[in-house]
Amino acid sequence: MNALAATYQTSSGEAAQFWVLAVFAVAGALGTVWMKRSVHSALCLAGTMVILAVFYLANGAYFLGVVQIVVYTGAVMMLFLFVLMLVGITAADSLKETIKGQRLMAVVCGIGFGVLLMAGLGNASLTQFNGLKEANAGGNVQGLAQLIFTKYVFAFELTGALLITAAVAGMVLTHKERTERALTQREQAEARVKDGTQVTPLPAPGVYARHNAVDIAGLLPDGTPSELTVIQTLRDRGQVRDVSEQALNDLAALEQRTADYQGKEESVSTRKPGSPRNSDSSRTEVDAK
Repeated sequence: MNALAATYQTSSGEAAQFWVLAVFAVAGALGTVWMKRSVHSALCLAGTMVILAVFYLANGAYFLGVVQIVVYTGAVMMLFLFVLMLVGITAADSLKETIKGQRLMAVVCGIGFGVLLMAGLGNASLTQFNGLKEANAGGNVQGLAQLIFTKYVFAFELTGALLITAAVAGMVLTHKERTERALTQREQAEARVKDGTQVTPLPAPGVYARHNAVDIAGLLPDGTPSELTVIQTLRDRGQVRDVSEQALNDLAALEQRTADYQGKEESVSTRKPGSPRNSDSSRTEVDAK
């Protein structure tokens, strides 16, 4: 073991980089679990992924570092973040249990995974360390490709088959066979006119509201919510956020401030009828006399 430790010595700069970035990586991982808002959790996870990419680059795994940033952080996590921002999930939605006992199941699975991880690390034995120069002698990408398509080709192909099966299963579950002819746009318009339903396109969600998420009903000019702005699926699930009371309060406060402002303007015009700012009102008063 002493010979193995003498084979590779970590430099002071690499050690300092690891201990500094490791704190932020662990903090981001804990924030992913503890944050109440899904958007904040996704941002914490993205930060942890970027730090892991820095670790890969520092250890000479340039291909893994670039893939970690471009694919996982730049594509997968950003797509997940944009979906969350589009749907508009709040803290109340993220803490709501849709499956009974899912927290207990998550705790049991987490403990089991931790036990397996500790058992694997305890039984691991390292008798030889080749180093980065020997591992990347022919190039990092070439060495990684050689391992994937020679030593770990079976595991690589099995993982690819599982991913393809999952993609095909997702398409099969979401696909619905059409048993009748699809109506044309003209036929749909004629049916809407005949039934007396909404003829024009439905208004967008969040109209006249302070948010434009799909689960927030738009407000009519009088401040009441319009059910047409939210899709029927969210209405059936009871996932529509009601902001009408808040909007009405804001509207009442705005009208009050407007009335106070107009009252001050009228008092000023009464006191100074000859000022340039209120010349029109003074002229009206003179004409009236």
